[in-house]
Amino acid sequence: MQELLFETKNLTISFGNHVAVDHVNLQVPRGQFKSIIGPNGAGKTTFLNLLSGQLTPTSGQLIYKGREITSLPPHQRTRLGIGRSFQITNVFPHLTVLENVRLAVQSASNVRYQFLRHFRSYPEFTQKAYDYLEKVRLKEKADHPATSLAHGEKRKLELAILLALETEVLLLDEPTAGMSLEEVPHIVEIIRDIKNQGEKTILLIEHKMDLILDLSDTIAVLFNGRLLADDAPHHIMDNENVQQAYLGGLYNDVS
Repeated sequence: MQELLFETKNLTISFGNHVAVDHVNLQVPRGQFKSIIGPNGAGKTTFLNLLSGQLTPTSGQLIYKGREITSLPPHQRTRLGIGRSFQITNVFPHLTVLENVRLAVQSASNVRYQFLRHFRSYPEFTQKAYDYLEKVRLKEKADHPATSLAHGEKRKLELAILLALETEVLLLDEPTAGMSLEEVPHIVEIIRDIKNQGEKTILLIEHKMDLILDLSDTIAVLFNGRLLADDAPHHIMDNENVQQAYLGGLYNDVS
């Protein structure tokens, strides 16, 4: 039996009279690639925000490695190994690509910046940053300002930063959003490489069903804030409740 890494117990959040996430009980084993799908307004991004600490639940618990972390703020969750990407890219636009990743490497090392010590005093940080950039196929853009990158390249940079933070869990919110058709295969290849290395647990929100079915070990379906199903991809595709929730099948609108 796989070791349990994440577990939510009756996780709930309400905004006024609207219950966005409604008593969700979800288990995520270590090393699993789980996609989270559902119609618009199903609570997918809100649920990810609860996992990463951007939102605090109204009730319920979040357990990580056997420890309750329900009230921990985002930066402390990052220290524990939980990394979060967003639908809108989140990088330092006026720093170089290398500097973005090097800062993440330094943060993960717990070495604080010393005003009188030049960053070149830490050559190991720079080398690690180059290594992460190579993993996401951005090494040749290391000296470019992040603001000069194309949208798909900024997504790659964001993944490099998450890897550089040495996060064990990657919470990926629509990593292909806004990409051209030509850019999508490149980011999918990088995510597949990360999965195949077997060192990360990945929770993905995505609307491209071919990508989800190709990469996922399991798929969780949210509907009106509730967990409708959580199973292997082929079982999800055959699930009548899931098909009814989408008013004609999963292939309609799952963004």
